[in-house]
Amino acid sequence: MNGAPSVALTFHGGAGTVTGSKYLVETPEARVLVDCGLFQGLSELRRRNWRSMPAELASVDAVVITHAHLDHCGYLPVLAKAGWRGPVYVTPGSAGLVPIVLNDSAHLMTEEALHANKYGWSKHRPALPLYDAHDAAKAIGLLETVHYGTPVDIAPGVSFEFGQAGHILGSAWVRLTAGDRTAVFSGDLGRPTHSLLRAPQPRPDCDTLVLESTYGNRSHHDAEAMDRLARTIRQTARRGGSVLIPAFAVDRTEVMLNALKKLKHDNAIPDLPVYVDSPMALATLRVYREALRERWPETRPEFSGHDPLAAGHLNEVRTVEDSMRINNPRMPSIIISASGMATGGRVLHHLEHMLPNERHTVLIVGFAAAGTRSRQLASGARQIKIHGRYVTVRADVVQIDAFSAHADANELLTWATKGEQPSTTYLVHGEPEGSAAVAERLSSDYGWSAVVPRDGERVLL
Repeated sequence: MNGAPSVALTFHGGAGTVTGSKYLVETPEARVLVDCGLFQGLSELRRRNWRSMPAELASVDAVVITHAHLDHCGYLPVLAKAGWRGPVYVTPGSAGLVPIVLNDSAHLMTEEALHANKYGWSKHRPALPLYDAHDAAKAIGLLETVHYGTPVDIAPGVSFEFGQAGHILGSAWVRLTAGDRTAVFSGDLGRPTHSLLRAPQPRPDCDTLVLESTYGNRSHHDAEAMDRLARTIRQTARRGGSVLIPAFAVDRTEVMLNALKKLKHDNAIPDLPVYVDSPMALATLRVYREALRERWPETRPEFSGHDPLAAGHLNEVRTVEDSMRINNPRMPSIIISASGMATGGRVLHHLEHMLPNERHTVLIVGFAAAGTRSRQLASGARQIKIHGRYVTVRADVVQIDAFSAHADANELLTWATKGEQPSTTYLVHGEPEGSAAVAERLSSDYGWSAVVPRDGERVLL
């Protein structure tokens, strides 16, 4: 580095796992955190959310958020609760979605603690939420909007800019410059074939690349996906059952509504009622419709003049009473409910009622992290635990990965390898097999220095 001050990168999450992304960049004068995610999934990961915060995180100069999913922004209220006062830089799309995500997270944590205390299924006495609505409001008040492609100085000697990542509305890769070093953080990289969003913008040149690897050892099969979706719905309806789709409230719900609209238009599925049962998903739906209507820069241009999310008999379920009522619909139906990994939310009471009935189908339409109920179902579990009780699985369970908003292995490599070769590439946000697969391909096929970092590891850029 020719005597230049060192720039260090520490992996405080998202290393060896697909959750809890936090990447700390430090210079002698500044500390910047890229992403501030919550750990989800396995209990040993979730317990990390409750650990004492490392001093270096509590004293960062700024936080940059790549997108509004909980595993990338859900720890912000913990920072705010500890007294940290910002700023938090987000894209305009994330500025619309992060408040929805954080408020919903705080609500679910509070409700879960109340339920645990009422029915005694938690070992904690009393059970407490990690944070509440007051903490979420503090974090939301720290958000500052930055448009794509606009360089911003955020700390002494540190600047950054956002580029479109095509994963969800507002998602971004981040090019961070610290002294004479540049690092690109992919965030969660989207797919060129996303039905609503433009393809990710090309990777800029950099010294260091921090690349996600969620689907690092898998490929999506788009041609089969719509056929399997249609076939699953038809078969379930013929036996008088309903299809329950645990779907992320942010983006996956919208992608599924668009797919259902296409299938109905082609008469590939019967004209069944479609229920969106998630307050968070309904709030997100409003943001997506605004973005499509007003032609935000990351949305596809072909939707002018019509609503790509109008999936036939669409019913927006708002009250708890209406949510309980659709557990026993009068006719076969399609229910889209959050959360996608079935870690919380209204989807849990739908699973409780529908899993024991062989007429129904549970459709897993994206990545399910280890330790989540969606992963257990996709892996063939015959019982899953919900609210302290085990529920028998008799319903069909079908998984279709191609509706994921994550780039698959080939798409990751295509994006990463265009442009100059970085000095080092770090594979993050993936389970060990996925991260190792991308590292091996980058090393063997392209001659790159590709590393899977350890959690807590500190490296120089």
